[in-house]
Amino acid sequence: MSSASSVLRQFGPMVYLPTVLFSLGEGAVLPLIPVLAASMGADVAFAALVASALVVGQLCGNLPAGWAVARIGERYTMVIAGVVAIASGVGMVFAPSLGVLAASVFVLGFCAAAFGLARHAFMTTRVPVEFRARALSLLGGSFRLGIFIGPFVAAGLLQLFGSEAAAIWFFLVCLVVMVVLVLFGPDPEKTVPIAASSGMFEDSGEPVSGTIPTIESPGIFRTMWQQRAVLGRLGLAAASLSAVRSARQVVLPLWGLSLGLDASTIALVVGVSGAIDFALFYASGQVMDRFGRLWAAMPAMVLMGAGFLALSFSHDADAAVLWFGMFAAVLGVGNGLSSGILLTLGADVAPKREPAAFLGSWRTLTDAGGAAAPLLVSAITAVASLPIAAGAVGVLGLLGALGFIRWIPRFVPRPPRDVE
Repeated sequence: MSSASSVLRQFGPMVYLPTVLFSLGEGAVLPLIPVLAASMGADVAFAALVASALVVGQLCGNLPAGWAVARIGERYTMVIAGVVAIASGVGMVFAPSLGVLAASVFVLGFCAAAFGLARHAFMTTRVPVEFRARALSLLGGSFRLGIFIGPFVAAGLLQLFGSEAAAIWFFLVCLVVMVVLVLFGPDPEKTVPIAASSGMFEDSGEPVSGTIPTIESPGIFRTMWQQRAVLGRLGLAAASLSAVRSARQVVLPLWGLSLGLDASTIALVVGVSGAIDFALFYASGQVMDRFGRLWAAMPAMVLMGAGFLALSFSHDADAAVLWFGMFAAVLGVGNGLSSGILLTLGADVAPKREPAAFLGSWRTLTDAGGAAAPLLVSAITAVASLPIAAGAVGVLGLLGALGFIRWIPRFVPRPPRDVE
C-alpha cells in the first residue's frame, strides 16, 4: 500500500501548486476590490455590493462547473476557468465603469467556483479513501496559504508601485503560470488512475479508465433530486459550518470596533486567529482519517459555537479586550480543526459514478451558507445588537454540531485505518 506521504506528493505539481497560485493571486486582489470601486466613484454601500459580486459568482458557478467537469474533465475545466479568469482580471484593470468592474468580479467568482470544483472532483476520484481527508485538508490548506499570504503581497506591491492595478497584474501572472502548468504539465487524469478504494464502478465489472464517467449521466437537477436526502440533512449541517466560518470573518472586526480598538489592534487579533487557523489545517485531516469524520466536525463546531456564545456575554465585562483576544483564538482553533471537512464530506457522500454533478450541488449549498452568514449578522445587529448576533451564530454552530452527530454516522461510512 502506498504511504500517505507518497500519495500527497503525487498530487503536488498537478493540484496543490495550481491551487496555491490561484489563491495567492486571488488573495492579493480581494482586499482591493472595494478600493477599486471607491476610486471609480462608488460610495461605501456600492463598493460593498461590487465586492459581493465575487460570492454571487461563486454561487452561480458551482452548478455549471459540475456540468462542465462531468463532460470535458477536470483538467480542461481548470484551464478554461484560468483563461476566463485572466480575461476578468484584464477587465478589472481597464474597467471603464463600475458596471464593467462588477461584471469582471462576478466572472472571477464564477471561475473560482469552476476551478475549485474541478480540483475537488479530481481528488474525490483519485485519492484512496484511507488518505482522502489528509489530501483534501492539504488542498484546503493550500488555498488558505494563498489567501493568507496574498494580502501581504498586495501591500508590498502597493508600497512599491503605488497603484492597485499592480496587485491585479500579479494575479494575472499567477493565472498565466497556473494555466501553463495545468495545460503543459503531466496530465493528472492519465498519470493518476482512479483509486480502487474510492468505490468507483463497484460491482459493475467495467474497466476503470478515463476521467469522471459521463455515460448515462443523470444531470445536475436530477442528481439534486436523487440526492435530496443527504443534501437536505448532512448538506444543511455542512452549510451551517460554512456560515459559522464566514460569520467569524465579519464578527471579529466588528467586535473590535465596538470595543473602541484601533485598526492595528483589530488586525493583530484577527491575524493571530488566522495564523492559528492555518497552523492546524493538516491536523483535521489526520483526525478524520484515523478516527472518523465526526471527530473533527463535531469538536470544531462545538468550539466555534461555544466561542461565539461566550463572546456574546463578554462585551461589557471588565476585561472585554482580553476576552476578545482569547475567544478569537478559540474560534481560530475551531476553524483550523474544520479544515477540509466540507471537501471530505462532499467526496464521501458523492455518487461514485457521477461525483461532479453532486459536488456542484454540495458546494452551492455550502457556499450559500457562507454567503448568508454576513447578511444574518448584519440584520440581527441592526434589529438588536452585535452581542445578540454573535450569540445567534453560536446557537447555529451548536445546532450544526448536533446535525453532524445525527447525520454523519448515517451517511458517511467510517474510513479504514491506514498502516504506513
